[in-house]
Amino acid sequence: MSALAVRDLSAFVTRDTEARGRLELLVSGARCGACLARIEKAARETPGVEAARFNLTTSKLSVTLAPRAGDAADIVDALDAAGYPATPFDPSQAIEKEDQEGRSLALALGVAAFGAGNVMMFTVPVWAGLFGQELDGTTRQVMYWFAAAVATPCALFAGMPFFRSAWSSLRRRRANMDVPISIGVILTLIVSFSETLQQGEHAYFDAAVTLLFLLLIGRYLDHKLRLRARSAARDLLALQTPSATRLDADGVERTVPIRDVEVGDRLVVVPGDRIPVDAMVEDGTSDLDNALISGETAAVLAGPGARTHAGALNLSGRLVLRAVARSEDSAVAAIARLMEAGAQSRSAYVRLADKAAALYVPIVHTLALLTFAGVWAIGLGPREALLRAAAVLIVTCPCALGLAVPAVQIVASGRLFRRGILVKSGAALERLSEVTHVVFDKTGVLTEGRPRLMDAPASVIAMAAPLARASRHPLARSLAEAAGCGEVATDIVEVAGMGVEGVIDGRTARLGRAAFVGVDSGAAAETELWFGFEGDTKVRFAFQDSLREDTRAAVEALHAMGIWVEVVSGDVAGPVEAAATQAGIHRWTAGVTPFEKVSIVERLQASGRKVLMVGDGLNDAAALSKAHASMAPGSAVDASQNAADLVFSGGLWAVSDAIGVARQARRRVLENFAFSALYNMLAAPAAMLGLINPFVAALAMSGSSLVVILNAMRMNLGKGRT
Repeated sequence: MSALAVRDLSAFVTRDTEARGRLELLVSGARCGACLARIEKAARETPGVEAARFNLTTSKLSVTLAPRAGDAADIVDALDAAGYPATPFDPSQAIEKEDQEGRSLALALGVAAFGAGNVMMFTVPVWAGLFGQELDGTTRQVMYWFAAAVATPCALFAGMPFFRSAWSSLRRRRANMDVPISIGVILTLIVSFSETLQQGEHAYFDAAVTLLFLLLIGRYLDHKLRLRARSAARDLLALQTPSATRLDADGVERTVPIRDVEVGDRLVVVPGDRIPVDAMVEDGTSDLDNALISGETAAVLAGPGARTHAGALNLSGRLVLRAVARSEDSAVAAIARLMEAGAQSRSAYVRLADKAAALYVPIVHTLALLTFAGVWAIGLGPREALLRAAAVLIVTCPCALGLAVPAVQIVASGRLFRRGILVKSGAALERLSEVTHVVFDKTGVLTEGRPRLMDAPASVIAMAAPLARASRHPLARSLAEAAGCGEVATDIVEVAGMGVEGVIDGRTARLGRAAFVGVDSGAAAETELWFGFEGDTKVRFAFQDSLREDTRAAVEALHAMGIWVEVVSGDVAGPVEAAATQAGIHRWTAGVTPFEKVSIVERLQASGRKVLMVGDGLNDAAALSKAHASMAPGSAVDASQNAADLVFSGGLWAVSDAIGVARQARRRVLENFAFSALYNMLAAPAAMLGLINPFVAALAMSGSSLVVILNAMRMNLGKGRT
């Protein structure tokens, strides 16, 4: 029984009018999709529980209890038995627990930095012996003991992230890169103590703690990048308003937390507010900005019977809605769950270094073990056996192997950064180098992302501008931008879903839909607005989202690299087909929802394609998380930028540039692996035969690392775009 199980938790259960209960718990220890499934199963199997849904991003478990049934303490006890301690949900506590791993890594990094800096006070005087200032044996031993006093506790504490990871990997009968690192650090300390006790000339306390310091820098930065990626789903969930205006049976409007909104509640949404949950319109008419679902900023008219989605922005009229889903069941929450699932599948991606480690670990450590046993067996004694085994491990230490990937990734990331492309993780470059298929969103990616006024006389624009400046509508704002600053019409009346009416220079004028202005217009080829004075000729303004200047050239560059390209957009077919044709893209899909975008990406990847998704809208965030690799422009919303592997500024040329550099980086990494393999094939036998002592082995190991770094630096020799 957990500590909470013996307490009365009924105060944390809220009951509705039908006595159905709701409980929210903060669950610890969940890291993956399997954890999510186990948590929900444990909760659902508890007597009295009707439903349970766990959010991996916020660590919140929402439980629905049957009417007049269910015990919160039983649920907490069931979760505790499953290995996931739970407490009543507190947002501040959730945030505090979220970065516990980051704080542990930061503390380990600080301890390693302290140890690496201070151990030098005692080892530098010993190094001075290389330049004719050798210390006598007694003084050297004193220095080594002081070095041991500083380095050993620091190395053991700072190495815990690697030790835990290595042990976890070995328990699963696998070997990741942390296994040789852990063995190398521990054995280095053992050999150093052995040599110090036997008054040997060389000890390596400084090497152990310095290696950990350098490795922890990369581990901490990697953690911060993963934390930022997880925040993408949180950014999306933030689009759901924290409260809603509920219309009671007596007609009184009351503000309630969004978690209290139930299916069937009547809600009021005024212009300028976002729709709180998925709902149906019961009364009122308004223009909605549905960029979350369609990716298009063009307003959509919503009237009685229309379905609205959480996060949509109400632009013009007052709406009365009937909720059809709770906040955690809304379209926004569903997209966030898709993003979480995509992030989990990406985390299962096996990096090149781990693939190399799977081969390296058993071979090298078997050689070291055979060396130790063989040397002792032929009668050279345990000390010589240990030194030769240590020399084998030191000379083949995975420093060169460990640097083979990050050294190249750092240089490649710096090269891309100078071109305006931010690489958010090293694994992103590896995935990007494998891309065979690029999927572009249309609006904001292939196009500029905002409607521009097409050819219209300046005098006509100036006439309509006073009304345009008084409207929130995206097309009206574009018209006002084209006109510049100026006067605003008086006596403004905005008719929801139709347009705006006002007085200009004493004359009544209207700006909006054709029917509102008094024009009988059929289907238009472009997005349009109509303007006219009462009883006068009406004028039509046409708008178009123009293609980026470099779009066609960027697409041609991708084709030249042997990459397939297609467009997948939430916009209607006409504009999508026009943009794809102008860009030189033959395959396009229009009118898709965020869920359909994910399905398209999954279908392509199931067919063997490695998909790069390039998008900027909220409706692209889930597909960005699901794709093999992803990019977003710097103008993208926060959720999409956080979900993407790379963020670029400027034109679409960044896509082909990033793929080219990633492919070049992969070649350099493979070259480094080949060098590391050749080096180990020559150095390991020499160490086994006693031709290399631990000190020379350390110098050789450092030299191999230098070669790997210099090979990585060759990437900076390339000029121009790849």
